[in-house]
Amino acid sequence: MNGVEMQKVLVADDDAVNREVLGELLKPEYTVLLAKNGAQTLERAARHLPDLILLDVMMPDMDGYEVLRRLRADAQTAHIAVIFISGLDRPEDEANGLKMGASDYITKPFNQTVVMARVALHLQVVRQRRMLERLANIDSLTELANRRRFDEVYALEWQRARRAGRPLSLALLDIDAFKQYNDRYGHPAGDRALRAVARLAAGSMRRPGDLAARYGGEEIVLLLPETGAPEARQVVEQLREAVAGLTIAHEASSVAPVLTASVGGVTLEPGGLEAASELFEAADAQLYRAKQAGRNRVLWREPDGAASSLESPRP
Repeated sequence: MNGVEMQKVLVADDDAVNREVLGELLKPEYTVLLAKNGAQTLERAARHLPDLILLDVMMPDMDGYEVLRRLRADAQTAHIAVIFISGLDRPEDEANGLKMGASDYITKPFNQTVVMARVALHLQVVRQRRMLERLANIDSLTELANRRRFDEVYALEWQRARRAGRPLSLALLDIDAFKQYNDRYGHPAGDRALRAVARLAAGSMRRPGDLAARYGGEEIVLLLPETGAPEARQVVEQLREAVAGLTIAHEASSVAPVLTASVGGVTLEPGGLEAASELFEAADAQLYRAKQAGRNRVLWREPDGAASSLESPRP
């Protein structure tokens, strides 16, 4: 599929022949997963998060209606599209499945052409929905996550860190003297500079859970789950150095002849009791202190509440 990841379809049917027929039918176009009962369906749905489930209604251990109810009750699987496939062909059976949240209903014996057409239609809807969700979460200028997305992810990661007793690091980066840059070189140049810094920020996020987001104006927030203070400081210091390494001329800056950035950071240590808002405020306070101390530096709050600074010579 030209390098595009194939969409995943989970076929759940207790009849081995039906599983084989549907699996072979779908394999040329999609990644196919198979399940032979309700419990296996729930386990594989949670583990693989398929884009679509073809779900048999009549299964011995747990019928399709109960499987669908449990899928919808779990936030992780609630969004997965489900098409019922059933030998029950009464209108009330179809209506019941649709009322429970199924996307479609196909009766047995099924026509292969109809199955493929229905699957393609619903997976197109899934692609379009995900595209809209992605656009709603992306800052149009920098293509980083936007503030709305950051707020959602931050709330979840803070809760997870508190629950699991794992560290969570948070940093705020602000481009130094950015107003003066815009005044001197113009807003189009400012947009280009901001995009260049954003690309560096995105590239510095190495782990799957790391997130760089545009928080507002020229401010970028970095979220590093399960990352202690020493490692997080190293990540953001390398980013600060990379910003200066762009050597974007900034003759209007009192900090350096090139564009630079200041960063304030903080780490929620295992057992930490700070609320999510307090942790963010602490990072913002470190950013303010980094600016007051001369800019072009990383200031990180130590576990004892003190702050330590990392800075390089003026470029």
